Amino acid sequence: MPKARTDLDHRIEAAAGRGVDTLWEQRDRSLLDGPLAALVDAHRALAQAETGVTFHRVLLHRLTSGECWIDEVLLDRIHRTVGQLEDAVAQRDGLRTAALVTLAPVEAAARTASPETMADLSPQDQGALLAIARGARLREHLLTQRVSVATASGTRIGSEILRRLEASGLVEIDTTHSLHAGQPVTLTDAGRAVLSAPRPPAPPPAAPSPRAGTWPTPAARSRH
Repeated sequence: MPKARTDLDHRIEAAAGRGVDTLWEQRDRSLLDGPLAALVDAHRALAQAETGVTFHRVLLHRLTSGECWIDEVLLDRIHRTVGQLEDAVAQRDGLRTAALVTLAPVEAAARTASPETMADLSPQDQGALLAIARGARLREHLLTQRVSVATASGTRIGSEILRRLEASGLVEIDTTHSLHAGQPVTLTDAGRAVLSAPRPPAPPPAAPSPRAGTWPTPAARSRH
């Protein structure tokens, strides 16, 4: 059953730099900790409460739609359902307030954090990100059960590097496919932003020091 959408989803995704589905999967795989983990737990409770609100709202709509015979029994059911809907809304609103409390530090960190660039990544992670951008799938070896990423360029990326890039919000895995068939690995918006960001120019090479007993180059001679 798909999770219920909440009115905080867009704010959570903007602050975390990834979708709520990815955040839930990463939380289940223990890839999150600290404020982000607390936020996902609060959002999960909120989504569950939103499901309860939807259930009682749909039930109330069915009871009042004219499909049922109107009698004392139906009126009692409508009355009970209205009370249950009120309780569900109150619970949802309380959990929304709690989710906003956990969202505040994540949004504050997102506002103050400088955007990640290629220079912030290790050369190994840079190469992995570039390879994934050309197409990649996460596969499990049938014999060894080892999991790695096979890229379109033929490069193999280890699970440790993949977990690091995923925890940073730069890549995401489509887990709707099996590992044997291959789970597509793609860049997130944050990952594409890292690749498209301008890189700082390389420093100019240092001029070689003149060897002893040689004349300096014409450009290095002082003019009179």
